[in-house]
Amino acid sequence: MIYGVIMAGGKGERFWPLSNESHPKQLLAITSDRHLLQETLDRIEDFIPIDQTIVVAGSNIKDAIVESCHRIEESSVLSEPFGRNTCLAVGCAAIHLQKKDPDAIMVVLSADHLIQPAAKWVKVIKVGTKIAAKEDKLITIGITPTRAETGYGYIELTDAQREIDEISVFGVTAFKEKPRPTVAQQYYYGGRHLWNSGMFIWSVKSILKAFEQHMPEMFELLTEYSAHIGTDNELIERKKLYQEAEAVSIDVAIMEQADNVLTLKGDFVWDDVGSWLSLQRFKEQDKGNNVIIGPALTFNTFESTIYNDDGGMIAALGVSDLVIAKSGDVVMVAHKTQLDKIKELLAKLGENEDLKKYL
Repeated sequence: MIYGVIMAGGKGERFWPLSNESHPKQLLAITSDRHLLQETLDRIEDFIPIDQTIVVAGSNIKDAIVESCHRIEESSVLSEPFGRNTCLAVGCAAIHLQKKDPDAIMVVLSADHLIQPAAKWVKVIKVGTKIAAKEDKLITIGITPTRAETGYGYIELTDAQREIDEISVFGVTAFKEKPRPTVAQQYYYGGRHLWNSGMFIWSVKSILKAFEQHMPEMFELLTEYSAHIGTDNELIERKKLYQEAEAVSIDVAIMEQADNVLTLKGDFVWDDVGSWLSLQRFKEQDKGNNVIIGPALTFNTFESTIYNDDGGMIAALGVSDLVIAKSGDVVMVAHKTQLDKIKELLAKLGENEDLKKYL
């Protein structure tokens, strides 16, 4: 059977103050009138039934997910006691599925992606599941770059290529970290690199075999934890697992080490909705190239993003290249070039006992 595994962890700090610890980015309606996690669930429901879908998320938002997502049952949310990056999240989901269905095929998705049209995306995913069911492969979805983006990782392709149901399938030479602008330009124009979307397809057998080979200590911890799945002390043992396991991404721990990786080329619109800057890529802009969401008035204002989700009004006069975000009792005003320092700002906020309540 095919199972969806949706990674819905993380705090979404780059969307602060709209996103916070109790109401993170994946539960925000940023790209439409539905929140990002619900959009992801809707996107796959015609292909993967809801009862074959696992949402991996922090225990602090489990109730909010069940309450806000249509048809999601509490048993479908695999709660993490605290964040330990994507490798452990994937491994935990895989070990649960192994118990349920040793022949399971996993479609691993992020809860915060914009994908259009869904039909093109589903076509790529279906090809991936066909390969995963027959071959011992770890499959990624690579996106055709539309710009020299420095905020994404890249996948370098081999010359080997085949076509399955009109979808291009490549071998992988290497994974590249977020590049410098000049290198991003080379990747964009060279035609041998795709954006690494963070979507994966594999069988449970293949991914656990990869864990055993490349992350033996984590594999041992997962195997020990597996014996407690379905017992009264499952949550206690899961907390122990998370306390002892290494915090590392699935890309670094597995994908960059494995020699059985394939990439499917995705020619659809994709965005990871990673920060306030992403809004300018898919939201309508006014004559001054401003993105305005909520009550706001601009005058002689250009290239700015203004977000007001809490009533009142924002007035912007004679400014440019700013992000002005108002949510609840917090207003953030930031220059676009400084947005990569939001986490540093929030760290400072956390150090102040009078202000940490705004995290």
